[in-house]
Parts: sequence; structure tokens; C-alpha cells
Amino acid sequence: MSTTESTPAGELSGLVAAVTGGASGIGLATAQLLASRGAQVVVLDLNPQDAPAPLVGIACNVGDRASVTDAIREIESRFGALDIVVNNAGISAIGTVEDNDDDEWARVLNVNVVGMARVSAAALPLLRASSHAAIVNVCSIAALNGMPQRALYGATKGGVLALTFAMATDHVREGVRVNCVSPGTVATPFVDRMLQNFADPVAERKALDERQAIGRMVSPEEVAHAIAYLASPAAASTTGTALDVDGGVTHLRVRPR
Repeated sequence: MSTTESTPAGELSGLVAAVTGGASGIGLATAQLLASRGAQVVVLDLNPQDAPAPLVGIACNVGDRASVTDAIREIESRFGALDIVVNNAGISAIGTVEDNDDDEWARVLNVNVVGMARVSAAALPLLRASSHAAIVNVCSIAALNGMPQRALYGATKGGVLALTFAMATDHVREGVRVNCVSPGTVATPFVDRMLQNFADPVAERKALDERQAIGRMVSPEEVAHAIAYLASPAAASTTGTALDVDGGVTHLRVRPR
């Protein structure tokens, strides 16, 4: 597909995309955007029935290898191809290193890091057969910024960042591009659930808004546009890149108002 002949509305026509955790939040915004640009989009989610048309929902637990293998096989059976994988599924964790026990560390690492590896590994045979193969991992500013009460979560996202660079290196000569997007705090149901773990959710939400230089949390749609760019033919020469969509948290140090 020529990038000069593509238009944003149809630049992904003929391509099949899979979005993990695509039934809500960033995943849903991404799935709908990819579909609006012409892709056939499969939502891999614990709640696939929540994926609205024209998205296709398939049950998938990224924390279980058999579930992932079955889901990718179903994509191959139904569509015969897979061109784009968005590894978005993830879970939160609150606390310092003293607050989470070994079971919680294993649970969150299994979903946030190993889950991405599982999905990517299962998808690679189909991606290698694609003339336009792209993997986009959803990372976080927590990979490179010390965030309060996010020791476990930050560790998993540091793993996602390293995994992205390693995968990009391993598969670049196979024609598979691998990049990641690092959002700041995004206004999603994921964050709403996380806030309930704090003594004062309202004060914590205000702090999350004010932490970003733009003065508010990032929207799911803003992250989705970054993911769609990295997945698109327009980014054909972009691999091994981490794109911040963080409201300025990582690099800006603005003065208080």
C-alpha cells in the first residue's frame, strides 16, 4: 500500500487489526479509530460482548496462554490474516514495594508484561505473512518517571518499554515493526477504578489533573490517534520508538500557576 495514495479515512483498508482490552477506555477508542480508517478490527477482551459494531469481539484472557492461542486461531479462521496488533490490556497496582505481596507481583506482571509477550508470540506467524505488520504496545510514563504509590505498576511498564525495544530488534528484518505509546494519566474507567483505592478519590483525581502541564488528564482519543499513527503505513519507517502522549509530564517543568 502506498502511503502517498492513502487517505486517513481509508489508509487501513484491507488490513486486520487486533486490540487487546479493546472493549473500554484506550482500547475501545483505538479499536473504533482503526475501524473508521478502514481496518477490520477484532477486540480481544474478557468482555467481548461489550465491543460495539462494527468491531468483532473475541473472548481472550491475555494472562492465559491457551486463551491467547485460541483467540489468535479464531482470527486466522475467520479473517485469514492479521496485520496489526495493539497490546493494550493491562491492570493497575497501587502501593510501595511493602504493600504488594508475591502473588500480586506475579499477577500484575503476568498480565502487563508476559501478556504482551504471549499475544505477540501467538500473532507473529500471521504478522510475518503480512506486507504491513505492526505491533503497538501501550506503555506508560511510569516506565521512566518515579510515580508515587506505583512501584509494581511502574516496574511492569518499565518491562513493557524494554520488551518493545527487544521485539523491535528481533523482528525488524522480518518486516514487523514494534513501537509503544506512553500515555500520561488517562481519563478512563481504568483510572476511575484505581482512584477508589485511595482514601480521598476526589483529591487524588485533582492531583492527577494538575500533574500534567496541560492541566488535565489525557483523553483516550488522544492516545488512540498516537497508536493509529504508529500502526499505519504513514509510520513505515518507524520502529523501536516510544511515543509520549503525556501532557508534558516527562519533559516539561512548568512553573506553578
